[in-house]
Amino acid sequence: MSETFTRWDVTDDLHTEEDIRLYLDACSEEDPGDGSLIRAALNDIARAQKVSQLARDIGMTREGLYKALGENGNPSFATVMRITRALGMQLRITA
Repeated sequence: MSETFTRWDVTDDLHTEEDIRLYLDACSEEDPGDGSLIRAALNDIARAQKVSQLARDIGMTREGLYKALGENGNPSFATVMRITRALGMQLRITA
């Protein structure tokens, strides 16, 4: 009997605001310093939260949001701030 595996997708587990907050917090701690993991986490969160609605909430097109948060994306700081606010979160910096 052979085993079959399916690819795990984090978006299947981002159900609550707490799930999202903890995921983004963990990704920010593990980010290598270039923002790539935070960008990828925001992409995952956007996919879990209906990209079209999030894009409207922040004043972007769905395609623009996908491009900004995609693998080769480089969202501006303003875009990151608009996304976090639209998700009901705040960016905090601590020592």
